[in-house]
Amino acid sequence: MPDGDPAQKNTSHLLIFKRRRDSGQDEMLPDYHIHTIMCKHAEGKTADYRAVAAKRGIPQICFTDHIPSPDGYDADYRMDLSQFDVYRSMVTELQDDKSPEVLFGIEADYYQGCETFLREWLPAQHFDLILGSVHYIENWGFDNPADRHVWDSVDVTATWRKYFELVAELADSGLFDAAGHLDLPKKFGHRPSDKALREMAEPALDRIAETGMGIELNTSGLRKPVGEIYPSPILVSLAFDRGIPICFGSDSHRPEDIGRDFDLALELAREAGYTHYFRISQGRKRLVPLPETLQATHQQPL
Repeated sequence: MPDGDPAQKNTSHLLIFKRRRDSGQDEMLPDYHIHTIMCKHAEGKTADYRAVAAKRGIPQICFTDHIPSPDGYDADYRMDLSQFDVYRSMVTELQDDKSPEVLFGIEADYYQGCETFLREWLPAQHFDLILGSVHYIENWGFDNPADRHVWDSVDVTATWRKYFELVAELADSGLFDAAGHLDLPKKFGHRPSDKALREMAEPALDRIAETGMGIELNTSGLRKPVGEIYPSPILVSLAFDRGIPICFGSDSHRPEDIGRDFDLALELAREAGYTHYFRISQGRKRLVPLPETLQATHQQPL
């Protein structure tokens, strides 16, 4: 990483590796956000996801399905706690010497009171990656199409402010390796002003930086009504200024979306100033140089 690169700030806990090139060709980026049928709203076998990743030259994938919760939180969109061993087996049976490498992860929702369960349960599972996400503000699933109408009766700016307060609490908990889809409330097009966004997001990003977390560039927003990667260019630039490391996720709920639009996510990262991204194993991050270019995967045949 060049001297003075802001992305090197707050990354003393990271290992920095040089990327090896084969035949002068850039390899694809790892996909660190993939769901399975265990979440009750995805399709395809884990082997199908891996097969697509292999065809697209993706070197590493991480399954990060929705965490089970013993208190009944959002039960319609996640596995039961009794099903967790099935999920583990679905992933670990793919962990062999073939490519792509398969990591065992989880997408763990943050909500007030969740720490009681997560603080003991998460470390006991030995995940490679724990994505921390906020999907609810109190009892409102703000990104759920079934609850989209609620946006018509709330103060949009106040809603975003509460969201980022929860993201800051998520970071303070110290339970997560990276924050998922950082500006998820924009999913249906409801946004605060750029000035308000900066003002409310900066304290949360400061807390993310202080705790050594990363953020993901999540391309699923391009497949949603907002038509934009999570997070927006403003937030990616603010993250870069704070030395917050990045990874990439498709948020796939079907095999054909693996690595989708990563060329556009790479462009977003480079425009913000990033030169490196992180790979992870057992919660330990290492920085790897970004490839110069990627083959487009939004139109790539399988």
